[in-house]
Amino acid sequence: MVRGVAAGIAMAATAPYLTLKLLWLAGSHVGTRDPKALDGLWAVNLLTVGMDAVALLLPLAFLRPWGRRAPAGLVAFPMWVASGLLGTVMVVVPLDVLGSLLLGPEHRTPAQQADDGLAGWVYAVVYGGFGVQGAALFTAFALYARRRWAGLLRGRIGDLPDSPTGGVQRAFAGVAALVALGVAAARAYWAAGGTTGLPLRLAEEYSRSMATMDAATAVTAVAAALALLVLVFRIGPRRRLRVPLLVAWTGAGSLFGWGGFLLVAFGTSTAVPDLPRAVPGFMALVEAGQFTAGVLMLAAGAVALTAWGTGPGAADVESPE
Repeated sequence: MVRGVAAGIAMAATAPYLTLKLLWLAGSHVGTRDPKALDGLWAVNLLTVGMDAVALLLPLAFLRPWGRRAPAGLVAFPMWVASGLLGTVMVVVPLDVLGSLLLGPEHRTPAQQADDGLAGWVYAVVYGGFGVQGAALFTAFALYARRRWAGLLRGRIGDLPDSPTGGVQRAFAGVAALVALGVAAARAYWAAGGTTGLPLRLAEEYSRSMATMDAATAVTAVAAALALLVLVFRIGPRRRLRVPLLVAWTGAGSLFGWGGFLLVAFGTSTAVPDLPRAVPGFMALVEAGQFTAGVLMLAAGAVALTAWGTGPGAADVESPE
């Protein structure tokens, strides 16, 4: 019952964002203060429509019998990316709102106001929808995972089987941790007010919201790296598996999802007509590192879960109805 309600809410919550994006792709300027605000964003809008369409289909997999029979990766991968993207929004937006309540509205320069081509209600609708969608989707997935992977979620770190791939897992996790720590250092530096490596225009317009996002990314990178190291090196074998697994899952998904989105949406080229908006190599390197850390964590997790799936505890996969 709860799973069905949560899945239904998750599907309904995609409607505002999906509708808005489809209208923009069709040529509408609803929700924009400046018709030019959507210039050059056709590919980004198409990408995000595809992502939200996948998020619309995921709840069906959590409800229908075919969803439990589908290959694990076919369900887990898009949910992993969704967890990272939506989970970050669900953390950053409340922090941003809290900051505005405690510190007051942020002063906006004329350049910032000119660049803000979207109406205020768009942000409320989009991010409000993301919050509802994330909470409902996570609830439905948690109930789905509790049935499909009950044995894994009930286990302890020490229950993870020894595997010939252990060295590969540790190598992936170690490199991922080093890259993630580098990303965390850069993001924390920007959040603290540093400007080296930022495009000139972005450095001038750096806002409280951007600082919150950078700080959250820094914390996420460190947390994901530590949780993954705990898992692959079996640190604290008597501790429950679900906590570090959840941290590594969400954190790695955030690094992969947001790092990949930033690279695809904004690119890495500095050959643009408006030089102040150019992306310096260092910022592109941080975004690429963020994405790479997520890929390496995905590889380590995939190898580890494959080993678990062939281990002695794999038979206890699905809990009874």
